[in-house]
Amino acid sequence: MAQRPKASTPPQESLSQKQMRTSELIARLKEVYPDAHCSLNFSNPLELLVATVLSAQCTDARVNLVTKLLFKKYRTAGDYAAAPSEQLEDDIKSTGFYRNKAKALRACCAALIERYGGQVPADMAGLVRLPGVGRKTANVILGNAYEIADGIVVDTHVRRLAGRLGLTQYGDPDKIEQDLLQVVPRQDWVVFSHLLILHGRRICSARAPQCPVCPVNELCPSAKMSA
Repeated sequence: MAQRPKASTPPQESLSQKQMRTSELIARLKEVYPDAHCSLNFSNPLELLVATVLSAQCTDARVNLVTKLLFKKYRTAGDYAAAPSEQLEDDIKSTGFYRNKAKALRACCAALIERYGGQVPADMAGLVRLPGVGRKTANVILGNAYEIADGIVVDTHVRRLAGRLGLTQYGDPDKIEQDLLQVVPRQDWVVFSHLLILHGRRICSARAPQCPVCPVNELCPSAKMSA
């Protein structure tokens, strides 16, 4: 299969036009994926923080299998911080990179205890002060555990689709996020990433995007270039 051309911003598209196009993109994707939501299972902010750390280089499905037992064994930040390294590593081993992840969890939870009384902060500044927590993880927690729209999660799917849809020309996640914040309505900041993640998994895959059946192909400059 021929490699798909790299998308670029439609020529002469003003910011207001891009905002209108993005709103239509979101509306169509909401119709196709009405139940779009965070695919990591959690019941509180700490569980989501742990699940997000474990999700690095691992499928959400695998993380959910691991956390089903993990969350019964470790219920507080103190439980993770006090867990022997080898024990925690063994409990999360199947998520991959388990030594680094166990180290990150123990350090992060120790910082939660020291700085926030064991509670996960509900603000960006507090979250990114935690070891191993960047804007992506912070946005996941704020948007899904606290329902606070402070930014947009940029994962591999969002990064790929934002470029193909002509919403950014950058490859750096922070720059992509800043571009998206200008065109995505704030009330859609949280759901936007869920929509693109589902669409990236089901239709707009990395190697074989299904442009002919894509519900937003008329709004996608990359689809027009590959027609």
